[in-house]
Amino acid sequence: MDELSAAGITQPALRASYAECKRLNSLHGKTYYLATLLLPKAKRPHVHALYGFARYADEIVDDLSSKLSNQEKADYLRRWSDQMLQDISNGRSSDHVGAALVDTVQKFQIPISYFEAFLHSMAMDLTVTEYQSFDDLMEYVYGSAAVIGLQMVYVLGTLEGKKSEALPLAENLGVAFQLANFIRDVGEDLERGRIYLPLQELQSFGVSKSMLEQRKLTPQIIEALKFQIARVRVLQAKADSGIALLQSEARPCIEAASELYCGIVDEVENIDYDIFNHRAKTSTLRRAKVALPAWFKAIQAR
Repeated sequence: MDELSAAGITQPALRASYAECKRLNSLHGKTYYLATLLLPKAKRPHVHALYGFARYADEIVDDLSSKLSNQEKADYLRRWSDQMLQDISNGRSSDHVGAALVDTVQKFQIPISYFEAFLHSMAMDLTVTEYQSFDDLMEYVYGSAAVIGLQMVYVLGTLEGKKSEALPLAENLGVAFQLANFIRDVGEDLERGRIYLPLQELQSFGVSKSMLEQRKLTPQIIEALKFQIARVRVLQAKADSGIALLQSEARPCIEAASELYCGIVDEVENIDYDIFNHRAKTSTLRRAKVALPAWFKAIQAR
């Protein structure tokens, strides 16, 4: 039985929307897509719906090939966001990714506030180019990443009576994923005119904005990156106990995602922190070493 049928999704237009979300996931989120294969078939389409929605919004903001100005992107994003939130409220959508999202939100009763926060953060990317403090950054990261972890708890399910305990831990994992990406993508973000690492924290290590823009690795930048990497690992460690609160068949997926996503910082260390001239990537070998035992765990859990 295919994934959509296993999830009870039979209406053709709705199946097409879920298929588009899956395509976006497989195209843009290869590591995350690999992890979703560890889930029961009936859960996968709903995870694809959440990712497809998030990725589509992100593409509106970050499409460097677009000839649209930031203001034009902001106008388009605002119209699309307003429609999506209205569709969630109404319980139906004709949007090519929104239909699957709304269906998923309805089935699992995911709070609309998570999507409001996410779309707020996407809009911030078109106007905010840097963050002074970590608290400032967290306004963005809550919407861009923490709410993804919160949404996943609703879809994956928890042990009885453990949802309220699992939610903040899932939030920690979402933040860890996002911060790992920021560390890896310093160079790419500079090309987009953005600096996500908090400027005050960088300055505490003697790193200025202009120093980053020179794209030359210095001892000061290395120390600043080490500080950020340590934070990712602390957040990941805090989140680990939350994975045990999920339903057993969901745990191998999230364990693998945690290992691979947070493992980005290991790869930054492996390239000697030179994020300006190299892209830290999880090797195929490491993916296999994580995926194989996770696959056996997933089979046993079912």
